[in-house]
Amino acid sequence: MEIPHEQIPSDLLVSLIESFIMREGTDYGHGDYSMEEKVEQVLRQLRAKKVIITFDQETESFNIVSKQNGG
Repeated sequence: MEIPHEQIPSDLLVSLIESFIMREGTDYGHGDYSMEEKVEQVLRQLRAKKVIITFDQETESFNIVSKQNGG
């Protein structure tokens, strides 16, 4: 199930993104980025609708995934 990021309180959204970053070890290209910079990159992708937040009710877990074409 997709959860619109606009409906998540900002402090919780940042916590979700930080958890995702730590869990996934996402590649941010060359260079070292602070957690704040990584969070901002994910926020930009959410605002641009390049990625979405999903929630799996069965496992009670969330993920941030690339938006499928036409999705």
